[in-house]
Amino acid sequence: MTLWFVFALMTAAAIFAVLLPLGLRSRAPVQGSETSVYKDQLAEIDRDLAAGLIVAVEADAARTEIGRRLLAAADQADHAPLQSSRRLRRAAAVLALVGLPAVALAVYLPLGSPRLPDFPLAARSHAPDAQSLDGLVAQVERHLEKSPSDGRGWSVLAPVLLRTGRFEDAVRAFRNSITYNGESAERRADLGEAMTAAASGVVTDQAKAEFERAHALNADEPKANYFLGLAAEQDGRKADAASIWRAMLDKASADAPWRPLVQQALARVGQPVAPALSDQAAAAGQNMSEADRETMIRGMVDRLATRLKQNGEDVDGWLRLVRAYVVMGDREKAKSALTDARQAVGKDAERLRQLNEGLKNLGLDG
Repeated sequence: MTLWFVFALMTAAAIFAVLLPLGLRSRAPVQGSETSVYKDQLAEIDRDLAAGLIVAVEADAARTEIGRRLLAAADQADHAPLQSSRRLRRAAAVLALVGLPAVALAVYLPLGSPRLPDFPLAARSHAPDAQSLDGLVAQVERHLEKSPSDGRGWSVLAPVLLRTGRFEDAVRAFRNSITYNGESAERRADLGEAMTAAASGVVTDQAKAEFERAHALNADEPKANYFLGLAAEQDGRKADAASIWRAMLDKASADAPWRPLVQQALARVGQPVAPALSDQAAAAGQNMSEADRETMIRGMVDRLATRLKQNGEDVDGWLRLVRAYVVMGDREKAKSALTDARQAVGKDAERLRQLNEGLKNLGLDG
C-alpha cells in the first residue's frame, strides 16, 4: 500500500508540472502594441486640428480610418488567439490527466512486482540465476513423461536425483539411462550406487550384482571396485575388502580424487596405508626396505608439518598432513594438526570453509 501511495504522489506531481504552465494566461504587453500606436495617432490628429495643420473634414476621415483599424486590431488580439490557446490548453490538460497515469500503469503492471517483499543484499548474492533446482528437475521430469525414450534426459536427471536424496527415483532413472543409452561400466556402477543409497548404505545382492557387471565391463572401474570392497567388509570379510582396496591404490595415480576415501576405508578395516608419494619419491623408494620406506615417508610428513607451521595459509597442505596422520594410524597427531590448521586459517572465512569441506569424512572430533 505504501508503494502505491508513493506512485500516486509521483504521478500527481508529474501532472501538476504539466498543468501549471497551461493555467497561466499570458497577456500581450500594452506599450508598443498595435492598439497603442493607433491611439497615439488619434491623439496626434486632435493636436494637428487644434494647430490648424488640417481641416475638420480631413480630421474626421482620418479618425474614421484609424478607428476602423483600431477595432480590427483589438478584435484580432483579444478573441482569436484566446480561443485557440484555450483549446490547446484543454487538450493538453486532458492528455496529462488521462495519458500520464495510463502510460505509467501500462508500463509498470507487466514489469513491476508491487507485492514482492524486500530482498536483502546478502541474500541477493546467493540467489539462483534462473529457476530453483527443484523447478529444473520438475521441468526435466515433465519432458521425460512426454518423451520417455530420451536417453540423454535420463542420464542428466539420474545423478541429480541421487544427490538430492530421491534414491528410488534415481534407481529408476539410472535403469532407463541404461535402457536408452546402452550398457557401460560407469552406468552399471551408478545404478549400484543408487541401490546402495536406497538401502541406507547397505550393498544389497542386487546392488552387488550391478557392481560385478560393471567390473566385468571394466576391471578398473573405481566406483564398482570400491563398493565391491564395501560389500566384502559388510559381509565380515575384511581381508578381502583390504585386498580389493589395496589393488585400487596400487593402480591409481597419486592425485586420484577417490584415493583418500579408499585410504580411510583401509584404516577402518585396520590396515592403514602410507600416504601417496610423488612419482620421484616412489621411484626412490622402490629398492628400500619396508622400514626405510616408512622412515622416508615419516620424514616427508614431518617436513610438511614444519613448513605449515611457518606458512599456515596452505589449505591443501593442511589437508594432506591431516590425512597422512590418519592413514598412518596416528589420530592424536591428526587431531592436533586439525586444531593447528583451523587456528592458522581461522581469520579467512573462505579458507576455513575449504578446510572443513576437505575434512568432512575423516571422522575427527571438532
